Amino acid sequence: MVEIPRGSKAPHGLSAECADFKERSLKHTLKRKLMAASSGVVLKGFALGMALGGLASGPPAFADELNRREPPPPLTVPKANCGQGDQTETASHALQGQVPASLRAIGFKGFNCNLELIGQVRGDGANWQTDEFREQRDEFRGPQFGGYGNRHDHTCAYHGTAFTTIGRTHLGVPVIDMTNPSEPVPTSYLTSISMLDPWESLKTNTRRELLAGDNAHNGGGGQGGPQVDIYDLSVDCRYPQLLASVAVGTGTDGGMVSPIFPNGHEGSFAPDGLTYYRGDLANGTYHAIDVSDPRRPKEIAFYDISAALLPLSVKSHGISVSDDGNRAYLAVLGAPAAGFDPSTPANNGFAVLDTSEVQARKPNAQFKLISTFLYKDGSVSQHTIPVKIRGKPYIIQVDEGGSGGGSQAGWQSACAAKVPLFPMAHIVDMSNEKKPTQVSELILEMNNPANCEEVLPDIVGLSIFTYGTHYCSVDNRDNATTLACDEFNSGIRVFDIRDPTRPKEIAYYNPASETTASPGSNHVSFNQWVAGGPDWCSAQLHLDADKGTIWTTCQDNGLLSLKFTNGVWPFPESSTPPGKQN
Repeated sequence: MVEIPRGSKAPHGLSAECADFKERSLKHTLKRKLMAASSGVVLKGFALGMALGGLASGPPAFADELNRREPPPPLTVPKANCGQGDQTETASHALQGQVPASLRAIGFKGFNCNLELIGQVRGDGANWQTDEFREQRDEFRGPQFGGYGNRHDHTCAYHGTAFTTIGRTHLGVPVIDMTNPSEPVPTSYLTSISMLDPWESLKTNTRRELLAGDNAHNGGGGQGGPQVDIYDLSVDCRYPQLLASVAVGTGTDGGMVSPIFPNGHEGSFAPDGLTYYRGDLANGTYHAIDVSDPRRPKEIAFYDISAALLPLSVKSHGISVSDDGNRAYLAVLGAPAAGFDPSTPANNGFAVLDTSEVQARKPNAQFKLISTFLYKDGSVSQHTIPVKIRGKPYIIQVDEGGSGGGSQAGWQSACAAKVPLFPMAHIVDMSNEKKPTQVSELILEMNNPANCEEVLPDIVGLSIFTYGTHYCSVDNRDNATTLACDEFNSGIRVFDIRDPTRPKEIAYYNPASETTASPGSNHVSFNQWVAGGPDWCSAQLHLDADKGTIWTTCQDNGLLSLKFTNGVWPFPESSTPPGKQN
C-alpha cells in the first residue's frame, strides 16, 4: 500500500481521505469475495469458477489480489507434520508415499506419522473390503426383529479373505469384537457361499441392522455367481445370524430375471436398508435388489452401463446412494490402456443416475442417466462417496488404476505425458449435478510427474497395485472433515478436507512387512507378495472421533487398530455417527 499524506492530493484528484476510504472499501469488498469464494457462494458479477490452478474467471485486478493473498494450491498435498519419535518417510529419504527399493531390499520396517499401532488381528490375512457395525443400546430394531431390544454397545468389525483353502486356519469372513480398539478379539467366522470371498461387496446397514455380500469368488468373472447372502446383526453383532443365501436375478428369487447372468464383485446398501445394489464388473452391469424382506431378496431393476455409455469402453464397479435413495453414483470403470494416450476420449470417472423409480418400487423401474464426470488422469474407477463439506455437496471419487495402468511401459508413458502415474482420490463439486466440477486431486509426491526421474528407476520389476488408492472413507458423510485412504504400498493416509480445494495430509501409517505369507491374502494369491516388501493396504477405513482411533485391514498384516497421536485428530467439528462413513 502506498502511503499518502493527509491533506495532499491522491492520484486522479482524490483527497487522501477519499483515497483511504476507497482503499478500505476495496479491501472490505475483497475480503467478502474471498469469504464467498471459500464457502462456494458466487457473487453477482463474479463467476468464481474454481479450477485446479486458481480462478477460472473474474476481473484481472481481483484475480491478481486474490492470488497475491491466497496462492494457488500446490500440485501435491502438503505433507503431515510428524511428532518426535515417529518413523517418518522424510527420515528415510523417501518421497511422500514411497517405499524406496533400498528399504524393500533389507526388509521394510514401516513408517508412522501421528498414528501408532494399538491392536492387531493377523489371522489368515485379509483381502479387499471391511465394514463395521456399532450396536446402540435399546435402539428400535424394526418389527421384523421384534421391536426394541436390550443389547450391549459392541463395535464389530468384518473383513473379507481370499478364496483359497491351502494353509488356512479359518475360512470366510472373520467377525472381530472392536469394542476395545486396543484388544480386538475374533468371535466367529462367516462361511456361507458369498462370505467365502465377498471381494468388495461386504457391507452393513445401520438402520436395518444387516450385513450383506455377494458371491464374488476371485472377483467374479465367471468364478463367482448370483448368490447374495444376508445376515441379521440385531441380537449380537459378534455372532451374525444368516437370514438368506439366494441366487438373485435368476427368477428363482421371485424377482425379475436379469438379462445377463449376474456375478458378484461390488455391492452397497441404500441408506434406508431396503435396497442392496450389486456391481457386476465382469458384465458391466448394476443390479437393484429388494431386501425389504431380508429373508427373501429379489432383483427388481437392472442397468447396463457398458451399453449405456457406448462407444466408450467401460465397466461397472462401486456404487453409492444418496440419503433419500433417489440418486446413485456409479463408478464408470475405464480400463487402462497399454500406455497413456492423450488422443483417446476420457472413459473413467462416475455417472449420476436417477434411481427414484427403484426407490419408489415402481413396476418395471428404470435407472435414468443424469450426467457423467469422466477424466483422463486415472483409470479403473473404484468407488464414490457422496458427502457434504460445510453444507456443500461433493463426490469423492477414488481410482484403483493410474494413468498408465500397472506396468513399467504404462508408467513411462504417463511420465512422458506429464500426468500422475498412480491412482488417487478426486474431490468433485456437485452443486450442479448435471455439471460436476473437480476442485482438487489428492496427489502425493511419488505421484507427481515432476518426480518421474526418481520414481521410475525405483519401481523396476514391480507391477500391479504398487502405489495409489483403492478405498477411502470419510468421518461423516453429512459433515465431512477427514478423508482416510488405503493406498497399497503407500499405506494408510489421512487428510484434512475441511477446505476441499486445499486438502492436506495429517497422518500416515505404513505397516512393516511380514516375513511369512498370509494364506488368506490376495497379495499372496496374485503372486505379488515378497518377503520384506511393503504390504497391500486396500480396504475401507473406520474412524472413531470419540476414541481418536482408526482401523482397517492390510492384506499381509490383517486387521490393524491405530490411535492418532500429537493431537492431530479429531478436529473440533469432527464426528463419526454409525453408518455415515462410506
